[in-house]
Amino acid sequence: MMRVSVPGQPLRHPLDPDPVRSSKSRTVFALGLLAALTGVFLGGAVPAAVALLLARQARRDAYASGGYLTGAAWIRRGERLAWTALLLAATTVVVASIIGVVNLAENPGGPDFTPTGD
Repeated sequence: MMRVSVPGQPLRHPLDPDPVRSSKSRTVFALGLLAALTGVFLGGAVPAAVALLLARQARRDAYASGGYLTGAAWIRRGERLAWTALLLAATTVVVASIIGVVNLAENPGGPDFTPTGD
């Protein structure tokens, strides 16, 4: 039997596995999407952190597989969504802090003592 090579593609051994999308890449994207949707409510910070940690593992697994694990585009999209969620959560904290400081400045709490009273 004669092997015919396709120009531009290296020869593969017949026992090599077929390239398959990494299940971690789908999970990174799903967590990133969930984080982006809930990022304003501060609950998105947790799935965003998990997505970023899992993305790191997925990249390392894809590199170690030698090209048999795919899904780098899904990992990139998930990372972008996770960073967006963290940015939304940080913005929410800053805005809430500013509103709290302004509210405290307008209506200071605590007892209001008169200058002549005991």
